Amino acid sequence: MQKYSGFGLLKHALSHHENWQRVWRNPTPKKHYDVVVVGGGGHGLATAYYLAKEHGLTNIAVIEKGYLGGGNTARNTTIIRSNYLWDEAAHLYEHALQLWEGLAQELNYNLMFSQRGVLNLGHTLQDMRDIERRVSANRLNGIDSQLLNTKEVQDIVPILDCSKNARYPVLGASWQPRGGTARHDAVAWGYARAADALGVDLIQQTEVTGIRRKDGAVCGVETTKGFISCDKVACVAAGNSGVLAKMVGITLPLESHPLQAMVSEPLKPIIDTVVMSNQVHGYVSQSDKGDLVIGAGIDGYLGYGQRGSFHVVEHTIAAILEMFPIFSRVRLNRAWGGIVDTCPDACPIISKTSVKGLYFNCGWGTGGFKATPGSGHVFAHTVANDEPHPLAKPFSVDRFISGKLIDEHGAAGVAH
Repeated sequence: MQKYSGFGLLKHALSHHENWQRVWRNPTPKKHYDVVVVGGGGHGLATAYYLAKEHGLTNIAVIEKGYLGGGNTARNTTIIRSNYLWDEAAHLYEHALQLWEGLAQELNYNLMFSQRGVLNLGHTLQDMRDIERRVSANRLNGIDSQLLNTKEVQDIVPILDCSKNARYPVLGASWQPRGGTARHDAVAWGYARAADALGVDLIQQTEVTGIRRKDGAVCGVETTKGFISCDKVACVAAGNSGVLAKMVGITLPLESHPLQAMVSEPLKPIIDTVVMSNQVHGYVSQSDKGDLVIGAGIDGYLGYGQRGSFHVVEHTIAAILEMFPIFSRVRLNRAWGGIVDTCPDACPIISKTSVKGLYFNCGWGTGGFKATPGSGHVFAHTVANDEPHPLAKPFSVDRFISGKLIDEHGAAGVAH
């Protein structure tokens, strides 16, 4: 793998950038793999990378029905944070955040990771009680989190309407300085490039149409390019996880909803942090090229459409304008939707199944992007050892039978 550097950039400039090495191969599928990872988004590519790097499994294929990073990885608002309420979730997301902090150097790829801080606003007394509880829980877990009053919020974001007459008065906020954003495409490309360099086959434009079993264990996958034999199948397909599970007669406790986001025309730098509000189900940050990146709550209906409902966009924009009147004349550039898979307790499933050699990593709902490196790391351990990573153990699918749920609706209430 060619190492990227400033010197390399200057060197290739002399040849008009015409001789760059291909970022990853486009191989013909082998007849057999040790592990097939179904889903070529950030989580799937991270899983393959850590399987190769940490566990020495190099005979791996990542099978993606579209193009790498073209699903939810390309359709989110790139927010990264770890300020969740319950210990199990907080530890998992903090593990991910710690990996984020050294990931660009590890992958030798600029992920545009920016620790600009994340504000969660409180507009009611109940909001502030919930925020204070979460801040205290975070600090007990060693996670950076602060409770701010209205003036302190105003100092961080001067353009936010913090007046007493605001429709959504700002009573305070939680503040995680280490939170921030990263470029979603770069995360997928960085993991893909690194996984390919370790010998992983990245197979695009290939859909898995069936999972074949023999004697109660998986023995391969049916695809649009034919049957591929394997010892283990790791499914990381977000909103389509339920479809894959039904191929082997398993019903997962998932619902798939459209989730919408939008960006404005580019502006000069005006907001240098992430501002979120559970109360109004909206949040905003500014990208490096100047767009305002705005996210909404999930649509109430189930489905796989990626457009969503207009009234959700209307409600979100109205709420954002109430908090940021200065944006009133900014033009919206485009909007889009992704498909989020949500569990009843707003936490993921990272688990082996009743079928030997079959594993699922799904149910991340609105919190998947921020967990990318942590998700891939603990899932790779689970797949390689056929035993859950300690951080993944509470997220077994069996918790929906035992009743040991991890209710994170409060900390994951806004679609982010």
